[in-house]
Order: sequence, then structure tokens, then C-alpha cells
Amino acid sequence: MIGRRKLVLASASPRRLALLEQVGVRPDLLLPASLDETPKRLEAPRKLAVRLADAKAASAREAADLREDFKEAYVLAADTVVAVGRRVLPKAETVEEALGCLRLLSGRAHRVFTGVALADPGGKRRTRLVETRVRFKRLSEQEIEAYIASGEWRGKAGGYAIQGIAGGFVVRLVGSYSGVVGLPLRETLDLLAGNGFPVHLGWLNPLEGAA
Repeated sequence: MIGRRKLVLASASPRRLALLEQVGVRPDLLLPASLDETPKRLEAPRKLAVRLADAKAASAREAADLREDFKEAYVLAADTVVAVGRRVLPKAETVEEALGCLRLLSGRAHRVFTGVALADPGGKRRTRLVETRVRFKRLSEQEIEAYIASGEWRGKAGGYAIQGIAGGFVVRLVGSYSGVVGLPLRETLDLLAGNGFPVHLGWLNPLEGAA
């Protein structure tokens, strides 16, 4: 391959894209993977997060291989699962789902599992799992209703976005804040660098990291 290594992000999430750019890594292409994210029977939340991230990486790897200019690219994927015990909370799409999530999370602790998967140019895939513990304050019905009205919850795992208004609900967080947002930065950089992707290139000269 001539020139620098390319990176494909298997996501359309603006949050994941912003997190990568925050640490000087800019994907050359976005190839979101559309999958059935329904948990398997008795599947643990942590296993679900890794399985979905790996499946997204595999799907985007296949799509990238169909494009001559991206056959030698790295493919990065991630998936975030919010759970209370073994119960997986939905990526809320309706008001009813969001209300259920917020009322369940109110005043209690939950766990956020983010799986990260990397497919190298040869197709070999590697995964990481990051677990973060989060505790919410007790939410009043007025707070819940106002948050629902904000619309911030839509499409978010567990029905909230920690990087937005819901950051004010957090009493305690142990683990990776960026992992709760959608992409654990330290682990992602370690995974990329450990498999030959030049993560520091954009640090030395931001223009070099541009597409």
C-alpha cells in the first residue's frame, strides 16, 4: 500500500466521530452497519456489547473490501449496552421506552458496557470490552418529563446521553466517561496503535490526519 493507513469507522454516530477527532484520529470513511441488535436468550450484557461490536466490524470490513481504495484500511466498530443487573435497556426510540429507562435508572446504579472491535487490513478482528459503573440521583417526575421533552434521549442506550443534559443526573461514575458516551478513548487508541495504525500522526500535524 502506498501512503498512510486509512481508517473506516463502522458507525454513523456523531458522538463516536467527535471522540475520535478529539484524540487526533479522523476516519477516512463512515460505513455504518445495520444489524439486528436483539440480545440472544440468556445473553449477558457484556457479551452482547462485544458480539455486536465484532459483528459491525465484520460487516464493515466486507463492505470496505468491495472498494479498491479501502481494501487495506483498518475498520473500527463499537457498541454500547446499558444494563441494570442482567437486564439490557433499549436504545430508546419511543417516549414509553425512554420513560421506562429513566424511571428504572432513577436513584440507582447501572453498568455501561462498550465493546470495541478492530478489523485489520488482513481481516483479523480483535475486541476489547470496557465496563463503567454509573449512579443516577433520584429523579423527580418533573425532571423526567422535562428530559423527555428535550428529545435528547432518542436513540440513546438506556434512554439518556451523559454528554448532554443527563450529565446532571450522574452522582458517581467509575470507569470510562468516553465509554459511556460511546467510545472508550484509551482502550481504542491502544487497540489501534497495538495493531499498527499510526494514531500519533494527527498529533504531529493535524493536517496529516485529515481525509
